[in-house]
Amino acid sequence: MARAAHETRLVTIFAANVRRLRKERGMSQEQLAEAAGVHRTYVGMIERGEKNVTIYNIERIAKALDVSPGSLLN
Repeated sequence: MARAAHETRLVTIFAANVRRLRKERGMSQEQLAEAAGVHRTYVGMIERGEKNVTIYNIERIAKALDVSPGSLLN
């Protein structure tokens, strides 16, 4: 089943924000993964827009990047 346009848009926005913030902080995918308690390949999949991330993991990634969860979706 195909994703609705708004779902695809949110995934794309989230992916771009995670990548941008990670790079701004000088973090590798591996460093972000360790800080968030997830696997490195998971971070890569998020940044490519291949993962539908749970609220729990959005919170973990936001904390690791020192931002609010909402800022990752704007």
